[in-house]
Amino acid sequence: MYVAVKGGERAIENAHRLLAHERRGDRDVPEVTLAQISEQLALGVDRVMTEGSLYDRELAALAIKQARGDMIEAIFLVRAFRATLPRFGATEPVNTGEMQVRRRISSTFKDVPGGQILGPTFDYTHRLLDPQLAEGFVPEQPATAEASQAATPRVTDILGRDGLIEPSPQADSDTPVGDLTREPLSFPADRDLRLQNLARGDEGFLLALGYSTQRGYGRNHPFAGEIRFGEVEVEFFAEDAGFAVPLGWIELTECQMVNQFKGSTTEAPCFTRGYGLAFGQSERKTMSMALVDRALRARELGEEAAAPAQDEEFVMSHSDNVQSTGFVEHLKLPHYVDFQSELGLLRKLRQEFAEASAAVEMQEAAE
Repeated sequence: MYVAVKGGERAIENAHRLLAHERRGDRDVPEVTLAQISEQLALGVDRVMTEGSLYDRELAALAIKQARGDMIEAIFLVRAFRATLPRFGATEPVNTGEMQVRRRISSTFKDVPGGQILGPTFDYTHRLLDPQLAEGFVPEQPATAEASQAATPRVTDILGRDGLIEPSPQADSDTPVGDLTREPLSFPADRDLRLQNLARGDEGFLLALGYSTQRGYGRNHPFAGEIRFGEVEVEFFAEDAGFAVPLGWIELTECQMVNQFKGSTTEAPCFTRGYGLAFGQSERKTMSMALVDRALRARELGEEAAAPAQDEEFVMSHSDNVQSTGFVEHLKLPHYVDFQSELGLLRKLRQEFAEASAAVEMQEAAE
């Protein structure tokens, strides 16, 4: 039996002890390990790494465990830890065209060069609860085969050869890439900052915005040009050596969304692009990101920006779940003085209203 304790620091200390107790749960149940979280709740770990802006599976698993499975709290923990890390430099841009592909699908070409690779996906499951999983079910080993040596060119590159899609937008090489983790957000924002914001943005928020563009709020008719998931090599340019050295491999999901564009007086009709990239296997996130990225390019492409997903200030100012959570949850903190002020004003207004009503009734009775 737990008794409420009054008093500032002592109450908070007891709340922390109770939180630790609730986090552990029934002592008769084996404690979940970080390896179990990383291996068996992999998609949750991928989301925490992406929105926490830190690729470290073990730390993401620890954050999920500490947060009792609350993904936004886990993302907050990872970002707070990330802020304490020293920064030595920036890696070279990763080349997703050389990805060691584990999954690769296209909704635009049936016989895409390199083939469709279904990989691990829920897409073809029946969405029925599997009672076997509650009994320690051990699945059979997956089918294996020799890795194909066939090239897997990006679908957008195939379209680009015939000029059917706009070139990939290029940033000014003389302008340094912005960094939202070190500089405050400002408007107007270039695409580098927009993509950073979307990569760190809340998946549910982006999903809702992306859905809205398909329902008429943004003139967006998308095709999933390609979604690919696999491993890419990360390299760092070592000044002492004079060349880039490999640091290791990370898992990424990339989505290239193909969208309609009717052209203009100076440009022939062609397809346009929306882009999404995230750590791990994060297909819903990258698809939503690509839809919103394309919507935010409305003014750049001469389109009317009238929908929420096309308003960069609205999207970028509200997509961050850590910031949003902090602003919403601060309502749990004491607001006694403010509320008492509002309460006193309301009582005064109600008294004035009652007096005015009584005066009107007396005047009507006299007449």
